[in-house]
Amino acid sequence: MLSAPLSAFRLFFATVAFVLTGVAGAQPKVVAYVPNWTDLKVFAPQIDYAKITHINLAFENPRDAEGSLSFHEGDEVVIKEAHAHGVKVLVSIGGGSASENEGMRKRYFELIGAAKRAGFVARLAAYVSAHEFDGMDVDLEGPAINGDYGAFIQELAAALKAKNKLLTAALSKGYGGKDVPEAALGCFDFVNVMAYDATGPWQPKKGGPHSSLEFAQQNLDYWLGRGMARERLVLGVPFYGWGFGKAFRQEEYCYADLVKQDARAAEVDETGDTIWYNGLRTMKAKARLVREQGFGGVMIWSLNSDAKGELSLLSALHGALN
Repeated sequence: MLSAPLSAFRLFFATVAFVLTGVAGAQPKVVAYVPNWTDLKVFAPQIDYAKITHINLAFENPRDAEGSLSFHEGDEVVIKEAHAHGVKVLVSIGGGSASENEGMRKRYFELIGAAKRAGFVARLAAYVSAHEFDGMDVDLEGPAINGDYGAFIQELAAALKAKNKLLTAALSKGYGGKDVPEAALGCFDFVNVMAYDATGPWQPKKGGPHSSLEFAQQNLDYWLGRGMARERLVLGVPFYGWGFGKAFRQEEYCYADLVKQDARAAEVDETGDTIWYNGLRTMKAKARLVREQGFGGVMIWSLNSDAKGELSLLSALHGALN
């Protein structure tokens, strides 16, 4: 039988060990958007599933006035592969292009309005179950967030929760964030914070970093100020860059292409004349920010733009998070 002081001593350290084990075991989320306009049958087997926790297949949108969603054949391949590796798969609706498209935006407004909302929500919930998704990610941005958004999210959350499905969102501080009501924020299992695109081809004379570490912190702080818990905020990071000056173009630059042209580009955040992006060091710094400040994890747009091997941004994030 142990003496009282020794028993207390061992009990103290056992408690500390239990707490530390619990903290270490709290796996940060790594949410990877996978665009379904890529060749998913080829890409799905190449994904390093051990380094991600969630995949958001982007994007499916209403095909008609009744709200029937599109479904890409390749989605099934990703769902099957991901589930075999214990990774959850969500379907993402909306997207920046859909939000900017007047016709699609009008369709969404009609579907989430009072007259059609209940039917649309029922269709979405049934769609998630029918295709064996683990939930739905709502990526309605900027002008696509109207006065009906809050009610739509609340009803969708209730319908998905009844089926034990997740509901998440991709939200931007500067592009529609102020129009998201607090009641809607409380409905999401977590929010993917789009902390990128501080500048881009829409501001051709404003070249510079579009997703700095400071910008990431500002975006996270904004949503904390809106009442979001740290563990429900997932920091969005870009696997792409924007070009200015001689490198200016409307399309993004894929990180994999940048380091293929010059492997040294992986260690910095700008290359050429001039392309701004996030290299390995900035990605690791963002992962440390998430880990040290207790946020929920990181989100990637988009996984298909990553490089292979030692220059992989996903591997850099994984190492720094864990």
